Amino acid sequence: MLTGNMMDFQLTINSVMRHGRSIYGKQEIISVTADQPLHSYTYEQAFARASQLGSALAEMGLSPGDRVATLAWNDYRHLEAYYGISCSGLVCHTINPRLFPEQLIYIVNHAEDKVLMVDLLLFPLVEKLRDKMPSVQRIIIMTDEAHMPSTELEVECYETLLAGRPTDFEFPEFDENTASSLCYTSGTTGDPKGVLYSHRSTVLHSMACTSSSTFALNIRDTVMPIVPMFHVNAWSLPYATVMAGCKIVFPGPKMGDGAVLTQLVNQCKVSVAAGVPTIWLAMLNHLREHNETVPSLKRICVGGAATPQTIMDEFEQQHGVSVHPAWGMTETSPLGTFNMLRPELDDLPAEQLNNYKLKPGLPAYGVELRVAGPAGNEQPRDGESFGNLGIRGPWVASQYFRSDKSIIDEQGFMDTGDIATIDQYGYMQITDRAKDVIKSGGEWISSIDLENAATSHPDIAEAAVIGVPHPKWDERPLLVAVAAANKKLSLAELNTYLGEHVAKWWLPDDVVYVDELPHAATGKLDKKVLREQFKNHQLPTA
Repeated sequence: MLTGNMMDFQLTINSVMRHGRSIYGKQEIISVTADQPLHSYTYEQAFARASQLGSALAEMGLSPGDRVATLAWNDYRHLEAYYGISCSGLVCHTINPRLFPEQLIYIVNHAEDKVLMVDLLLFPLVEKLRDKMPSVQRIIIMTDEAHMPSTELEVECYETLLAGRPTDFEFPEFDENTASSLCYTSGTTGDPKGVLYSHRSTVLHSMACTSSSTFALNIRDTVMPIVPMFHVNAWSLPYATVMAGCKIVFPGPKMGDGAVLTQLVNQCKVSVAAGVPTIWLAMLNHLREHNETVPSLKRICVGGAATPQTIMDEFEQQHGVSVHPAWGMTETSPLGTFNMLRPELDDLPAEQLNNYKLKPGLPAYGVELRVAGPAGNEQPRDGESFGNLGIRGPWVASQYFRSDKSIIDEQGFMDTGDIATIDQYGYMQITDRAKDVIKSGGEWISSIDLENAATSHPDIAEAAVIGVPHPKWDERPLLVAVAAANKKLSLAELNTYLGEHVAKWWLPDDVVYVDELPHAATGKLDKKVLREQFKNHQLPTA
């Protein structure tokens, strides 16, 4: 075989940092933090400080591959840690502070974290759990001396650690397949599982995220990653923005505050943002209640859960903001699909067009999707034949951290645990999680399709559908909803509307209104909690 005569250039996060520092050094990074209401500096300053962190880590006696954990919000110090840790040949282990204490302890001990870098606001959580984390040798609080908390624990100040160190630290060179970062699943079934990303997978994934068929980032964009940096690397935006030279705005601990998010968008002229549906609901509520607009915002990406029709309609019709659903998993880095509308669909009737706009979208270049039937055979791409969704690609996990068991099949696909269809245009649609599908009278009902149909009604702000026991049909759907502006539709009114969107035998047997729905630590609906809460619910048809 004839091989090419090209350079063997390593795809590492170090190369992303060098590029951002040398080409876009004067670009701005703005952050909300616990100790500063609005911090501003440049790429050049950020990577100079990442070098200082690299110097400090080099003196700690850590070995290549050791885990340095972060427990922090989206801000400039967390960005410095992203680069300073991974570029040192260490593993940046981002930890979700919203997990249960038992899960946090399990994750830190399973990862055997040597150093823990913690946000000032999250330090009280560490104080409570410190004696249950024996592998942690050093705790660094990400603030300055003036804001250091009073504590009996042995801790270090981040700013003091960096002070006086070289800003041109020479990071080591290593192979692109070296582990770069670690993120654990939320553990909705069993213990959380670690996904260990490589430099190569991270760089390739980030390059895909800058492409015009996904986030379409460029030097003229101001990007606000609302999706947390503590989960799946904020959908790679801390890397993709630097690749593209974007201005970055980090909301810090205010990522769920609609008023602050609106203020940041308008003050910093944010053009692109990404987050889960609950974030956008909070922003829209604020915009509506205070009669405000977001003229600079051009497009948002919605992931983590299905995009409600109401969110898309209000952003597009009232604010001129394009809404792009996307789908992925911790195991897929996370980008799997992104919804960019194909031009041949432009002239479809409004309802059909909306159906396409709400789908998770087309697979990004670099990943392949497969829908397998009960016998393992690939299903037709007709938008109707459904089965188990498999995915493969260079940023898809092949096994979990500290496990020798492969999670890919003979064809190289990882089973996502989702039930899905793929249509003639290549658009994937999740019809349910395998564990959430409702089995009624021997047939399957898609809880996700029902939820999407329900939230397309202006009087339903958010909805979740679960199966509850039925003496005749085994299971029937119960719709649990949050009413918009306290307008509670009756079951008959709701089913009249739903009957225009789904099969009649899919219609829920009951509706229950709640003030809010439970969400897992990653922002997804937590149906496990709902199933427990309504396990004894008596359906009127039972």
